[in-house]
Amino acid sequence: MAATTASPLPAGAAPPNDGEPHDGVRRRDFINVAAISAAGVGGLVTLYPLISQMAPSADVLAQSTTEVDISSVQPGQGIVAKYRSQPLFLRKLTQKEIARANAVPLSELRDPQTLAERTKPGHEEWLITMGVCTHLGCVPLGITSDQDRGDYGGYFCPCHGSQYDTAARIRKGPAPKNLVVPDCVFKTPTVVKAGVKSLTAA
Repeated sequence: MAATTASPLPAGAAPPNDGEPHDGVRRRDFINVAAISAAGVGGLVTLYPLISQMAPSADVLAQSTTEVDISSVQPGQGIVAKYRSQPLFLRKLTQKEIARANAVPLSELRDPQTLAERTKPGHEEWLITMGVCTHLGCVPLGITSDQDRGDYGGYFCPCHGSQYDTAARIRKGPAPKNLVVPDCVFKTPTVVKAGVKSLTAA
């Protein structure tokens, strides 16, 4: 059988494709990339007003913090304020309640935390937590001494029986976590601001 031979190129014909893209392909790639880039920039320009509109306004940001005067609260008592549409418990512990909280071994706790971790340095007597049970969101009793504080002297949730100690740590019942400690600072010895982490932010 006769071997085939390559036929010579006609005069003026382009050489065969050697693996490199033709100029036409390169131009199309450039046009595609440019079009996609333009579409992306256009999309961002379109979305920016929508995204900025979704940012919280100044009045909403103001409502996300709460200042509370605690000057009238006596040891062993507490008050309830409103913070982000939820109850905020501010309780002044007695020395006996502080000692009781500090005497609990962390190994006995479902959600181990010391009282010092749940209060502010220099203000260990002030226990400030959300007044919302971590089980299903009921409001526990115990912010005042005439309410049921359960077996551990802290808070008692009447909905399903969760009990918290004098550091508002879960000790009994279905709640999985301690009462939540929100960000807060002492602006003065008698004024607490919830919703900020430092005095510079207050």
